[in-house]
Amino acid sequence: MTDATRVEWREWGREAFAEADDRDQPVLLSLSATWCEGCHEMDATTYAEPRVAANVNEWFVPVRVDVDRHPRVRERYNMGGFPTTAFLTPDGELLTGAGYLGVDGMRQVLESVHGLWNEEGRSAGRIPRALNGDRPPAGELTEAIENHLAGQLETKYDERHAGWGTDAKFPLPRTVEFALKRDRSRALRTLDAIRDHLTDDVDGGFFRFAGARDWSDIAYEKTADTNAAVTRAFANAYLYTGDEAYRDPAAAAVEFLTDDLWTGYGVGGSLGPGLGRAYYAAPADDRDDLDAPRRDLTVLAGANALTADALLTVAAYTDDDSARRYARRILDGLERDLIDAETGAVAHYRPAGDDPVVTDLLEDVSRVVAAHVRAAGVLGEGADVARAVADRAIETLHVDGSFVDGPRAGPGLLDRPFRPLDGNVELASALVDLAALTGEDRYRSVARETAESFAGATERLGVQVAEYGSLVGRLRRGATVILVGAEPRSDLHRAAWRVADHEKVVVPNAHREDAPAPRTVSEGTAVVVAGDDASAPATTPDELMLRVSTVV
Repeated sequence: MTDATRVEWREWGREAFAEADDRDQPVLLSLSATWCEGCHEMDATTYAEPRVAANVNEWFVPVRVDVDRHPRVRERYNMGGFPTTAFLTPDGELLTGAGYLGVDGMRQVLESVHGLWNEEGRSAGRIPRALNGDRPPAGELTEAIENHLAGQLETKYDERHAGWGTDAKFPLPRTVEFALKRDRSRALRTLDAIRDHLTDDVDGGFFRFAGARDWSDIAYEKTADTNAAVTRAFANAYLYTGDEAYRDPAAAAVEFLTDDLWTGYGVGGSLGPGLGRAYYAAPADDRDDLDAPRRDLTVLAGANALTADALLTVAAYTDDDSARRYARRILDGLERDLIDAETGAVAHYRPAGDDPVVTDLLEDVSRVVAAHVRAAGVLGEGADVARAVADRAIETLHVDGSFVDGPRAGPGLLDRPFRPLDGNVELASALVDLAALTGEDRYRSVARETAESFAGATERLGVQVAEYGSLVGRLRRGATVILVGAEPRSDLHRAAWRVADHEKVVVPNAHREDAPAPRTVSEGTAVVVAGDDASAPATTPDELMLRVSTVV
């Protein structure tokens, strides 16, 4: 039993569900996170209340799960935020659930579920809709898909406060990136709001979201994946505008990631809210006298790959040597500790002791492939790792036309396939880039099949998955590729990265015989390829910009 909560928490695993089966009792699943202030508050109040703890221990098998370490559990049982309190049958089916519960609310829910179980038992369980076996409707990739999602940028936009939606405001960095090419004014206004409301002006980095429509009621957590994705969005805005107002927040976030979250070889998972508003409203000198926010320095594969991608993006546009250097260190750490270069397996993280290593999660492999394709374009290295990881993902996770979120095995409902659209889009987009980098059309074919698997549901798609429109557009028109017959960081290579299209793929060293590219170019030249069209060779940065205008 933990002293902090009085609840006899079990670890997620087959043993806990077997115990529930033997005792014929439901599982109380608590989804928590180091950065989650509400989770810590529930531990200190609700679960610490003796009567609540006694009822939990007597009537249920309580299981505590860290959502960052177990993303597949998170996606199956999340009740709309964290903390989540879910009640499951011994087979893992869902009885009911809620978010944060105070003492009185928890006592009512415990008594209600206990009564339900006594009356109906296992028959009260249900399988969440996303796992019930129904696959999304497939369809043809048409212009209407991209148009629909571009239209969502306007219809769901909050013209008064910026951002999308009328309740809580999340940064939605991938939606911003989609909008940068299709609705730039709204994209930039949203980044302005993020900069003004979700940026830590003292230590850099971005808070997770705002709880109110006007970007107030800030959730002061700073997670690595949110910071990496938002940093990349700001860098891409700088690419289009050249405005320091977008470069500066990205640079400050790079410093936050490589300082406050730095572990020595990668970035940790998160920084908690600490004292919340009081801490983050304090001047820099006063913060030293306050309790520091909680740090989770777990090096997660997906978050680190996304961070490397963001740092390389910043470096490509700004020649930031620090961002480039830290990106290399992150990739080296991933390849040393979490990626098996021979098999292409990616470990989610390295647990302490004898805990099992979780591998082949869609969230991780998609970001690892994307980061190494980016590294190949910026640093001239990484294509082999991208290939190895992509090949394994296609072999193990691509099932019946789309990707499942991980191995189809485990306790609870982990043996049921789950096909998240955002994860499929992320990996399919990385495969489009990998095909452009290597000239291997098989990656593009898998990406197309994956995109087609969701095309029949277009009218149900909202602005949160706008990146699907980018994927469909690139598959229909072909990716823009700039083949550079020169080394990384040469003038031509720098100019290629500064072409105002953040969806392009840059291939340095394309003049070499072993170049991982669809065609070679002469040394000292660059060629722009867009779909089936290719430009004449350019020999200077100015000529390259003219060539872009002829084919894109």
